[in-house]
Amino acid sequence: MKRLLFICMALWLSAAVQAAEMGDDGLHKAAWMRETFKDLSEDLEEANSEGKRLAVIIEQQNCMYCKKMHETVFSDLDIFSYLMDNFFVVQINMFGNVEVTDFNGEALEERDMISKWGIMFTPTMMFFPEDVGDEQSANQVMVASMPGAFDKETTRNLLTWVIDKEYILPGASFQKYNAELYNARQAAKSD
Repeated sequence: MKRLLFICMALWLSAAVQAAEMGDDGLHKAAWMRETFKDLSEDLEEANSEGKRLAVIIEQQNCMYCKKMHETVFSDLDIFSYLMDNFFVVQINMFGNVEVTDFNGEALEERDMISKWGIMFTPTMMFFPEDVGDEQSANQVMVASMPGAFDKETTRNLLTWVIDKEYILPGASFQKYNAELYNARQAAKSD
């Protein structure tokens, strides 16, 4: 009976994880995303109060790479759970007109802020440190960004790299970190 209950719960959770709905704005809405006033300083403060890292995900309507990420990567139970547990994610529409307030206090519509930040691809995820001054813009203080669609392994490795603050180590390189993890898994498979 316990096993049946466990299987039912696992199936229900798996179905819930994979069900990123489409919002009225034509963007995917995942449970790990936060609806905020898009004031990055306030969002950072709230993320910190929850013991999470602030991230911004930039998407657009009819983006095949956004769709791929939501359907094949973000829907993975491990990645979904990791995002829920560790990140405070704010979604920005690349061509939207909702006001976004940058860390430096500048307020622009989403599309203008994206242009200011120099973002050209969707999806793009930007990750921020816990402390940000009020003189710099998001693109100046981010500790990492993930432009485009990546596989589950690379996405998970980047999320871990940010949470573990690997970026502050001397000579830090995500590509090197990712390659080392990949090589270690390959070596473990051949044993």
